Amino acid sequence: MKTADSSNFPSWFFIVGLVSLRSVDLSSALGETQHCVDGTYKHEGVTCCLCGAGTFVESHCTTTQPGKCISCIEGEYNSHPHSQDSCEPCTSCSHPNANLELDVSCTRARDATCRCKNNHYCSIGKETCRICYPCKECTEGVKVACTATNNTVCNEKTEGGSNTGLIVGLIVLIVLILLGLLVFFWIRKRNQPLLLRDLPDIAEIIGWTNMKAVATRSGMLDTTIENCRLNHVGDAREQTLELLKEFVQKEGSQAHTTLIKTLQNSNKIRIAER
Repeated sequence: MKTADSSNFPSWFFIVGLVSLRSVDLSSALGETQHCVDGTYKHEGVTCCLCGAGTFVESHCTTTQPGKCISCIEGEYNSHPHSQDSCEPCTSCSHPNANLELDVSCTRARDATCRCKNNHYCSIGKETCRICYPCKECTEGVKVACTATNNTVCNEKTEGGSNTGLIVGLIVLIVLILLGLLVFFWIRKRNQPLLLRDLPDIAEIIGWTNMKAVATRSGMLDTTIENCRLNHVGDAREQTLELLKEFVQKEGSQAHTTLIKTLQNSNKIRIAER
């Protein structure tokens, strides 16, 4: 009987040892997860606790060590439990030309929120707004006041008084335009009084010889001058008139002045004065 007991003892002890070790392993695994109030996540096959809002993972858990979470630094936040190894930067409300100002300050567990500055609005919603616009100004009175989420709605223009100013303004504008046109055409006519209407008379006064000399001095091509002569063989008046037209076309707005100066420089002062 003793012999049987002594032979069975090692087997029984081995079985009890295995069960005990398995229980310890299960207890360790459960111990890592049973107090995870914010939930769990898997890392390299091990179940770890999520870090709570306002913190981030400094080190993930292992089979022998629990994970470690630390608080976000100033200017960063995390608003939900997570398994990230960093925090998010806080939203800035100081972007140039965005017309935003701080509404709620950033904390480790909550991002900052911005709002439109006074007399500015953003129609897409406070949470997603990235730029605010100036509220509309009304000359006819305000129908709906400007708020942070909608622009001003102005009263419709009334008949009478306000339209009178518009009509007067249009009349003044039309008068100014007409005066401007009159001055323009007067100056244009004064600068070119002869070249626009009196070319035949001018051609008759100058004559072919003098006109040819003027054309040559102005740099006109000899072929152009010769063509004018050949187009009207024996008719000096028509030759001169055609050459004068070519000269006016070449010189443009300065034709009148150039013609007089060239005649004066050629000692044709009397012709120039006529």
